[in-house]
Amino acid sequence: MRKPLSEAEVLWRLPAIPGWEAEGNQRLVRKLAFRDHIEAMGFVTRLAIVAEVMDHHPDLRIVYNRVEVVLSTHDVGAVTDRDFDLAARVNGLLGQT
Repeated sequence: MRKPLSEAEVLWRLPAIPGWEAEGNQRLVRKLAFRDHIEAMGFVTRLAIVAEVMDHHPDLRIVYNRVEVVLSTHDVGAVTDRDFDLAARVNGLLGQT
């Protein structure tokens, strides 16, 4: 079983994934805005492929050109290393490191 990170561990690691916010050690959240709906959906499609390969799927909320990405390891009920790995990959999809 994966190990949940403590709130202190999450906060310590957060600077490594610019643009993300932590909700305690429960969730990592990033809110994005794109030019239009097509650009937003293109991003979501690319993210879906990465998530499927990782077998680690985010919660997504899509409203026209805005996308909210929420990461949490559901079977643990908290943030784990996998969430930080996927957050970094999301940043990579956005051209950020």
